[in-house]
Formats: sequence, C-alpha cells, structure tokens
Amino acid sequence: MQKTSFNYGIDTLDIGKAISLARGKMQGALSSEAVKKIRVSQQFVSDIVSRNRTVYGINTGFGILAGTPISEQDTRILQHKILQSHSVGVGDPIPVEVAKIMLITKVHALARGYSGVQLETLERICWFIDNDVIPVVPEKGSVGASGDLAPLSHLFLPLIGLGEVFYKGNRYQTPEIFRQFGLSAIQLGPKEGLALINGTQFILSFAVRAVQRLHYCLEAADIIGAMSLEALTGTKAPFDERLHLLRPFAGSKLVAQRLRLLLHNSDIMQSHVDCGRVQDPYSLRCMPQVHGASRNAWLHLKELTEIELNSVTDNPIILGAEDTISGGNFHGQPLALPLDYACFAAAEIGNISDRRCYLLLEGKWGLPLLLMNNVGLNSGFMIPQYTTAALVTENKTLCFPASADSIPTSLGQEDHVSMGSISGRKLNQVLDNLEYILAIELMSACQAIEFRRPLKSSEILEAAHEYARNFVQFASEDRIFANDVNQLRSIIRDHSFVEKVMEVSAGKGIQLNEGYGAFAV
Repeated sequence: MQKTSFNYGIDTLDIGKAISLARGKMQGALSSEAVKKIRVSQQFVSDIVSRNRTVYGINTGFGILAGTPISEQDTRILQHKILQSHSVGVGDPIPVEVAKIMLITKVHALARGYSGVQLETLERICWFIDNDVIPVVPEKGSVGASGDLAPLSHLFLPLIGLGEVFYKGNRYQTPEIFRQFGLSAIQLGPKEGLALINGTQFILSFAVRAVQRLHYCLEAADIIGAMSLEALTGTKAPFDERLHLLRPFAGSKLVAQRLRLLLHNSDIMQSHVDCGRVQDPYSLRCMPQVHGASRNAWLHLKELTEIELNSVTDNPIILGAEDTISGGNFHGQPLALPLDYACFAAAEIGNISDRRCYLLLEGKWGLPLLLMNNVGLNSGFMIPQYTTAALVTENKTLCFPASADSIPTSLGQEDHVSMGSISGRKLNQVLDNLEYILAIELMSACQAIEFRRPLKSSEILEAAHEYARNFVQFASEDRIFANDVNQLRSIIRDHSFVEKVMEVSAGKGIQLNEGYGAFAV
C-alpha cells in the first residue's frame, strides 16, 4: 500500500501528520518547489559571505560574541564548532519518537527557505528520518530561548559524523552507522550550524506528543468516569444539554454530550430513577465542567502547537542577500505557557479520577466496602487508591510552572528565557502518571459494575467493560494488583481502549465524536 506523501516546507503540518510521519505512515519529501526555495536562500547566504556583509551567526560569533568578526575562510569551521560547543545536554535520552519528530519538524521549518541551508544538508536529515536512524538526544540542558540549543546540537552531531544514534533498537556511534551505509559526514556551509540549532523543535516535539497523549486520556476519562457513575448509581441529570447551553463553554458542552451518549439506554440508570438521592458528589456531577475545562486547555495547546509546526523559528531570518532580520522567533514562550496550562489540566483529570476511585471504596449505595465481599482477610481495592493518591500528589509537585522562571544566560545577552523545554518534559511526566490513575479507576469501576448484575449498563459502556475484562478479571480475593494496573494502563497508553469504544459506538450508530471539530486530533 502506497504511503501518503507530505511535502516538507510546502504542505501544512498538523499533529496527526507529524505523528504519522514519525511512525512511517506518511512519507515526507522535498518537492521541486521546496528545493527551489532552499537553493535561493542558500545563495543569499553565499552572497552575504562573498560581499563580506556582517550578519549575525554567518560571519560573527554567537550570543555574547556577536560582535566578534569571523573571516570568510573560517565561516565553515565556525558552523562545525557550534554543534560541538553547544552539545552539553545531560540525562537520559529522550524517547526515540520525540527525537524523530524533532528531525521532521526541523526539516519542515528549514525547507520553508528562510534559513540559508544547503539542499544536501536537508537531504541527509531526510535520510535519517527515512531510515529510522535517530540521533541520541539527552533530555536536559535547554532553557528554551535561543532555540533548544543543547538538544538540537546533539540531534545534528551525526550530520558531521559525531554523536550517537539509535538504529533497530541498538545504540551506535555515528561513524559505525556511516561505515555500514557507506556515508560520509556533511561539510556544513555558512550559517548552517546556527540554523540547525536555532529553533523550538525540542519543545515543539514534546508538545506534539503531549497533545496526542492528553487527547486520549481525556477520551478515556469520559468513558471511565461514566462507568464509575454507573457503578455508583449516579444520575445523568447534570449532563442535560439545556443546563450547559446556559454556560456554553465548548469543553463542557462536549463532555456533557458524550456522557449523555455513553449512558443512553442504561438499565442501571433506569433502575434508580426514584431512589431519592438529591445530588451526587462533585466528581460525578461536575464531570462536564472539570473534564471540559481540561479539554479547553488541551484545545489551546493544540492550536498553538499547530501554529508552531508551520513557523520559522530560526535566527537570523534570510529574506535576501541584503535583507536579513535578527529577531527572537526562536524564543519558546509561546509554547511554554500553554504547556504549563495543559500540565494543570492533565493533573486535574487525575485529581477528579482519584476522587471517584475513593467513592467506589466507601461501601455506599449498595456496593461492598472496598469493592470486595470478604474484607478483613482481604484488603480489597483499598491499596490501589493509595497509588492514585501518591500519583496525584506527585503531579501536583510537577505543576509548578517552569515558564514562570527565567535565568539569564550568555553573560546577559540572552537575559530572558522561557524554560519551555522543562514545561514540555514535565507535562509528559504528568501524563505518565495520569495513565496509571485512569487505569486504576477503570479497574475499580469494572469491579464495581459487576456488583450491579444482572442489570446492564449501556451497550457502549458494557463494551468498554468487556474489553477491559479481556485483560483483567473480577477479583474475589486479593492478588498482585500492580499486574492488573499495568495491563489496563497499556490499553490506555496504546489508545486501544478508546478506539474499541469508538468502534462499538459507531457500529451502534452513535457518534461519540459528533461535533468535535477543533477537538479532533
């Protein structure tokens, strides 16, 4: 089957396409239109050098050394050295997929034709992408201001025959891979080293990954929250469309609609319509407002991430041989702020999920204490909630906004930095924890629903329960629940839980994502 093609620098890149390119479901290429723009831009840089026109980073030093002139014969050496000197990242390597998205987003930005790079350089980056030879990039070292300097430097060391790469699950020194493929190092031209390391591709790639991950967590939270509500014999009255039209936040309206559809034709719901309970706890009743607020934050991050995906974040920008602009498009603040906001949004989904886990254990409304009949000898589901409590607290400690901080660098030349690289990494840490929290709620809700038998929930929620039961069975006595948690976390993380529910709902003629619009990935 032929892959859909994507033209770097020409087509519009979005979250879905970036991930499809990274996973090999789409094929990226440099079209003739992009090649023309790249060559024109590179010629502008050559003209600047030959005319000895002083332009930052082409024939000057970097940062505080911007006033130091560089001779024409040394301009190429300068670009080689910048990759070496700025490769100061530390810590574990970032996920291979994130590093690959960095390569993809950098090619797309450079192929716009405002950076003065050689066509050969971009073709080599494309080779790395197409052959899944992915540079090793340490996770720490960027302040998210003059571009993600340290991680981008490590990302492109292999261009010049240095650094390390991952290939087919193994880690190699770059020269080993070059010998295997019969390649030699690229000789960087004027401006190229600077163009490669100026930009927000580290922050951006973590944002791309987080947008997709948070999307599926939000989808799962609605489904699992509805299952918990059913198990607790809660009411669907707070999800009435008329209520949410009186406070018409897009996220709230969407979640309320989804909950109505998820609970449609439930025998459990119908069984207690006259039970006399006046109100449910907030973690049930306020799902549209809380889940919806997090969806609004997600939407904000998605919109800004997709602007950044199609932006030029280099410095200086090359508009012509006599027209260059040294500005601040590399600054990470436009993404740092929404990444921190999304971090709070993800943590809040974990907070409310933990509250529902707690409610399921209280032994109220016909459920056994700790969701097990023989407690005392058994601890039941008490201890899994300890884990959700620990994880939500850890998430709270990760919610300090990195973008609220700034430390001057480059001897004060770069005196305000975004710290967005930290924002992006810790959002993904919060999402790691959130997936576990949702898994524990799913495990608890599945257990609780079985105490409502022979009554059934809606067809959609019964399908969700059945799919989860393929991985974790009812617990009549204590066992190592960590194994169950890991099993359910895996189906949340690989999206199969959400995708199965969507497949079933579509088969029943129920469109859970009807009216999604901008909320779709």
